[in-house]
Amino acid sequence: RGGAHDARLMTVVTISPDGGRRKYRTPNSRDYDAINKASDVLSQLESSSSDHLALVPDEPLPYLSGIFNIHLLDVTEWGQLFAPRQALAIVTLVNLVKNVRLHIKEEAGNGLAEAILTCLALAVDRQADYNSSLCAWVSSGEFIGHTFGRQALGIIWDFSEVNPSSGATGDFSGALEWVTRVCDSLASSKLSIGIVEQASAAKHPLPDDSVQAFITDPPYYDAVPYADLSDFFYVWLKRMLEEIHPGLFVDLLTPKDDEIVQLAERNRLYAHKTKERFEELMCSALAEGRRTTVPSGLGVVVFAHKTTVAWETMLQAVLDAGWIIVASWPIDTERGSRLRAMGSAALASSVHLVCRPRENPDGSLMEKIGDWRDVLAELPKRIHEWMPRLAREGVVGADAIFSCLGPALEVFSRYSRVEKASGEQVELKDYLEHVWAAVAKEALSMIFEGADATGFEQDARLTAMYLWTLFADKTGGNGEPEEEENKTKSTGYSLEYDAARKIAQGIGAHLEHLASVVEVKGDTARLIPVAERTKALFSKDEADAPASRRRRKKQMELGFVAELEEAEESGAWGKKSVPSLGNTVLDRLHQAMILFADGRGEALKRFLVDEGVGRDNRFWRLADSLVALYPVGTDERRWVEGVLGRKKSLGF
Repeated sequence: RGGAHDARLMTVVTISPDGGRRKYRTPNSRDYDAINKASDVLSQLESSSSDHLALVPDEPLPYLSGIFNIHLLDVTEWGQLFAPRQALAIVTLVNLVKNVRLHIKEEAGNGLAEAILTCLALAVDRQADYNSSLCAWVSSGEFIGHTFGRQALGIIWDFSEVNPSSGATGDFSGALEWVTRVCDSLASSKLSIGIVEQASAAKHPLPDDSVQAFITDPPYYDAVPYADLSDFFYVWLKRMLEEIHPGLFVDLLTPKDDEIVQLAERNRLYAHKTKERFEELMCSALAEGRRTTVPSGLGVVVFAHKTTVAWETMLQAVLDAGWIIVASWPIDTERGSRLRAMGSAALASSVHLVCRPRENPDGSLMEKIGDWRDVLAELPKRIHEWMPRLAREGVVGADAIFSCLGPALEVFSRYSRVEKASGEQVELKDYLEHVWAAVAKEALSMIFEGADATGFEQDARLTAMYLWTLFADKTGGNGEPEEEENKTKSTGYSLEYDAARKIAQGIGAHLEHLASVVEVKGDTARLIPVAERTKALFSKDEADAPASRRRRKKQMELGFVAELEEAEESGAWGKKSVPSLGNTVLDRLHQAMILFADGRGEALKRFLVDEGVGRDNRFWRLADSLVALYPVGTDERRWVEGVLGRKKSLGF
């Protein structure tokens, strides 16, 4: 209650003067004396201050469920995010910035002095980010994490407190260095002077046809409450810069009424920020961007949300605002340390929608009706042109799918509306179903190297598409972890359910009919790893799973050994046979992979030769495809390679 003033000191981290390894010791009386003294000094400063603002920010911190969970501990003011010694350090830096103005104004002149003070204030704000009670100690690298490791204010039970003048991790010299590096970079870029103005994106002050490019990275529903999060920095900036920048810091907190974000469900004070209002304002903002852009100009809309629903809504807003989508490029925008974990559908890139105004040369909005039959006829041709080109450029997997959407959407978005022969308007949602189908069909033709993919059953086509989407390139995938990180048992590969459903539908598969291959839970569809299919592929009764699994020492520790042993002990193996063959080519390939993984060479030979599995050319074509699609270093990749390694020796 009331913040971290009663936090208990657990460990002190020290470092030798020569920069050697960090050491950890238990606190002593001097450490406790320093903490107590900091609290006393802070109290004295607060009681003697005549400033109209509290030294430690007392502005209210809102509660936003799922984002500002620190509020659950009764932290209700921004200043309560800082332990007393942290608050004293930042208050001291704030006072130093305010006082230095008097010393540099005469020497530097008012304009330069204001610029220097503004940069110093930004450095103090960065220091605050690395010196709050939400900064965890990153033990793997032995450094201090910052408050906004993610765009939220969660609950951190153990936090680290930096000495701002220590010369070590998270100190003020580091914060100042980052700001000066930005200044150096901007100074050397020789950019022309820009103009910044605070205005509503839905009611822009720029005149018609006044800019060459409109570029925006818009919010996505309630994913990030930008204005509320920015108050963390605003409250400290206000204390340093309100006299230097009059008019910018007149409000208690940042203005939020016109913010385009959906927060009605997270806080009753934001009841007006509904989903419908978000979509309406988003369309208005994009329309304003189109209005201010010259007819020959460009628009770029950055999109990084994972859900298909949000994607469709954004596309609809772009079209309704009068833009023609001409391209969609995924560009790496995340640091390597934020790459998604293996098996996740998240991209390490953001999709950049490149648009042109749907306008006549005089700037008026172009009204043109398209024929549904013509649009459908042009769509597969456009996808066929783009997919191979993307592969040559190294754009693969999920990135390739999204890169094809731009050219596909150009066919549709060049019209103000598309109608069927009956006059009925075609909705974007209906067109996207055809886009997914066309993209999936083209991708499958590349996966199976031009072979007729219809020769494979639904489960094989879907498995290939899943793996191509997540780990498409043959050197190990699209944004996957390094090979060493893959040397663990797979837990499956997941996609957002709606995206998986569309991909499945586009290749003639139905998720509801493939429960043995794809597991659907909530909004996630998981491709079940081969090891987890052992019981279904080999046991007579799936329900007879052993209560405990015996372990056998092998080159690889496999969780399915007991299930194979149970099948063998039940008499299903025999001397000349193996359990009944799988129903599909994929089932039979998975059976062969499991036999290889468990070291059952003779059983694998009988399976491929005596049972005739190896005489089916589809078996080897599917194996060739999957070996190129499974990530390097995974169990599945090694197992399918092992099966392929037996092909020549067995005479196939």
